[in-house]
Amino acid sequence: MALIVQKYGGTSVADAERIKNVARRIARTRDEGHQVVVVVSAMGDTTDKLIELAYQISERPDNRELDVLLSTGEVVSSTLLAMALKAMGYPAISLTGAQAGIRTDAAFSRARILKVEAKRVIKELEKGNIVIVAGFQGITEEMDITTLGRGGSDTTAVALAASLGAEVCQIYTDVEGVYSADPRLVPQAQRLAEIGYEEMLELASYGAQVLHPRAVELGELFHIPILVASSFTEKPGTLIHGGVAMEVRNKVRGIAHNRNVAKITVVGVPDRPGIAAAIFVPLAEAGISVDTIVQNASIQGITDLTFTVSKGDLARAMEVVEPIAKSIGARECVSDAKLGAVSIVGTGMQNTPGYAARMFGALSEKNINIQLITTSEIRITCIINEAEVEEAVRALHQAFQTEADTASG
Repeated sequence: MALIVQKYGGTSVADAERIKNVARRIARTRDEGHQVVVVVSAMGDTTDKLIELAYQISERPDNRELDVLLSTGEVVSSTLLAMALKAMGYPAISLTGAQAGIRTDAAFSRARILKVEAKRVIKELEKGNIVIVAGFQGITEEMDITTLGRGGSDTTAVALAASLGAEVCQIYTDVEGVYSADPRLVPQAQRLAEIGYEEMLELASYGAQVLHPRAVELGELFHIPILVASSFTEKPGTLIHGGVAMEVRNKVRGIAHNRNVAKITVVGVPDRPGIAAAIFVPLAEAGISVDTIVQNASIQGITDLTFTVSKGDLARAMEVVEPIAKSIGARECVSDAKLGAVSIVGTGMQNTPGYAARMFGALSEKNINIQLITTSEIRITCIINEAEVEEAVRALHQAFQTEADTASG
């Protein structure tokens, strides 16, 4: 008898009928002889509605109170799912993140899991219960409720799977797996039967929204296979694991895109030691993540420094950077919030030349201008105008689609 952790997203539990459908899927897994721990998100767009309500009350809601409010969405769905299972004759119990032992730091709205003390979960499993855990939340050492940020329920599920030594973590959502590109933009996109952690982490980090990057990181760290599949069909989904063949036939596994990109350029920066630290240390202290960084070649001791942040962080980033730019003698600080990113990802690219040229050529044929370029060993990302993202994705998929390792059937 295996221990399986399942996670169901907001669309999977959006109403009473869908919750009952999820309960039937869980019951089937239990009938197969497995112990089951289930992590659930809030119903449908509950979290968005709670955020909207909070901002109707206050222009700047207190972060601690906002986390307490948002955590209630997952508590509602977990209790309703436990009720549905009990109505079907299956023993079940719902637990909050705190009751399940999800211990976090105190960074409200973006907390990180420090450890999982799963004693209560294990105790309930030993009683024969199906354990339903409210995702997206945890508790600090001071007993304050925290939330893990968008996609946090994925992270909760993989963290629990690692702590409990589960055989697999199954992430059920409204898509049938990981695709070679977003099928809403590219109807020809193919579902991947399997993908490695490294490739999946790059795809997730650069726009593929099927799985949160932190969940992939945990899966790789603790060697937890992650299955991504639909809760609405019986399709086999995509298995994310570390056993993908080293010499893969295909080179580019997927095309990722992200419309949530903003650019800041500090113009006329004195080119001397310590300037980069003067800018980026305060940004880090403000909790603002910086992605692409480009510094132009110095001319007569003066250079330009450009970096990207998420659009949601642009205003705060400018508040941090503008006074610094003035203090270091930079000429000005400018921003652009109408950007996006497209990426090609594949481990097979790292030892094969020509992929950058093919990518740039495909974008050039569509007259798409590249503003910034960033790379890793298995990824090439281009920052472009937001309005051109969809066309870029389609162009890149067409250029590389013959290499997609498609699922059978």
